[in-house]
This record gives sequence, C-alpha cells and structure tokens, in this order.
Amino acid sequence: MKWKLIFVFISVLSAIYVNASKADTVVTYSAAMKKDIKAVIITPDTYHKNRQYPVVYLLHGYSGNYSGWSKAAAVLQAADLYNQILVCADGGFNSWYWDSPADPSYKYETYISKELTAWVDKNYSTIQNAGGRAIAGLSMGGHGALYLAIKHPDVFGACGSMSGGVDIRPFPDNWDMAKWLGKYAENPETWEKNTVINMLHLIRPKTLSIIIDCGTEDFFFKVNNELHQQLLYRNIAHDYITRPGGHTWPYWENAVAYQLLFFHNFFTKKA
Repeated sequence: MKWKLIFVFISVLSAIYVNASKADTVVTYSAAMKKDIKAVIITPDTYHKNRQYPVVYLLHGYSGNYSGWSKAAAVLQAADLYNQILVCADGGFNSWYWDSPADPSYKYETYISKELTAWVDKNYSTIQNAGGRAIAGLSMGGHGALYLAIKHPDVFGACGSMSGGVDIRPFPDNWDMAKWLGKYAENPETWEKNTVINMLHLIRPKTLSIIIDCGTEDFFFKVNNELHQQLLYRNIAHDYITRPGGHTWPYWENAVAYQLLFFHNFFTKKA
C-alpha cells in the first residue's frame, strides 16, 4: 500500500509538470528582404484572445535557425510557468542581425525589430509596447539581442545575452561577418559602430533591463567580462552571471531558464 501511494504521488507530480504550451511553426513575410521567413510561436495553455501577453523573442546563433530554441525544455515550460508568448525567430545562417551596409538586400535588423514584432502583435494577443517585450539570444543571437534592444528601446524593454559575441572586433575573419560589414581593415568605422560594446552610450538611464551570461571556458568569456566592466563603469544596471561551462547547448539550456525568469520579473514589475 505504501509503494502504491508513492507511485500515485509521483504520477500526480508528473502530471502537474507536463507541458501544455502550444508550439506552432508560422510563415512571416519580410517586405524589406522580399521573402518568407519561418518562426516558432509558443503560447501558454492559458492563452486567450481576450488577454494580453508579454512576448520574449529568442534569437539563434551562427549556422542555426528558428527551430533551435523551440527544442529547449526551459523555453517550452516558461510559456505556461510565466504566461508568456515566446517567439523563436530566424536570423538567417549568419546575419548577425544587422541591416548590412555592404548588402542592402540583407536587413535582419529591420525584420526582427519591425516586421516580425508587427506580425506577432497583429496575429496574437500581446502587450504592444516595450514594457511587454524582451529579446534574448545565444552567441550570434546574444549580440543580436543586445544590439537590437539598444537600438530600439521603444520596441524592447529588456534584453539578454548568452555566450554572446558582444565585441566582434577581435574576430575579423570569423563567422562571415566581413560579408555584411566589409573587411575590418578596410571598414574599421563600420565595425566600430556595429559592435555592442561600443554602443553603450546609446542606453538612456533606467530604460533597459539587461542580463548577460557566459561560461568561464567560453571563447567569448573575455569580451563578455569586458562588457560587464564597461557597464559598471557607466553605471548601467545589469545582471551578470558566469559559471563553469563552454559554448554548448547544455550551457544555454541552463542559462535560458535564468533569463526567462529575469524577463518574467521585468514584465511583472511593468504590469
């Protein structure tokens, strides 16, 4: 009888934590790039058109796509746990989420910050202001999340980076960045103004909630630590998390749980 009761108790607990969120793959359209782009939209079990929900946009890394974050358990659980809508966006194979000055047809900044947010607001019941939107990403997407939030504080009120390429200058020959910015040696001003660590002067006091996370064995750890020091120097409030770990999915699946909690607290304070 004792073991039967324990089994029933465990079964009840399992039932409580089963994901009831809904994940849909949708097709959006970018007028700026004249093409269809897919995304995964995750809605909570409580979703109802008569209620407005905060939205977290999640950006993938170099060589990834829109489907990556939708496979992370913490992302699926967050929709129900925090009553959030989560949008797993697509930034192309290697866009770095810029509007490319070298290729006018490549406009992922415009797509994410204007076209995708407008599409989500039109098709879902959302809080349609910066107090109801956050953006985060890993690696290339960590750069993208901070870059877009800093440039568009009217769109995103909170942002997060996980193992982000927050200073691109030490890596002039990596990840096809020269394809979109031109070669660093020939276009230094373009690189200087399109790297996150040089954009902190654009952050107005008390306008952006920021969380940064990077593993101590990550090849981006040094630039993340330097960003942290620059934020401290400028007295810009932020959460900064480091722990053992590298540039890996197990690290990001852990990190995203903290970031989604951070955003939940941000949304709750704004409510």
